[in-house]
Amino acid sequence: MSAMDKAKNKLEDLGGKAKEASGRASGDESQENEGKLDQVKSNLKDAGEKVKDAFK
Repeated sequence: MSAMDKAKNKLEDLGGKAKEASGRASGDESQENEGKLDQVKSNLKDAGEKVKDAFK
């Protein structure tokens, strides 16, 4: 996994956590769920990169 991809995935994960926390604090369930979705997407991308690395 390239360092750039890893950094992008980490930023997406952190952004998702921030969005989730903001949604929870403001009572915006939609925003909270969107933050959780961003985190899941980041984790899936990270897993995909690890699989690609395993086959190199």
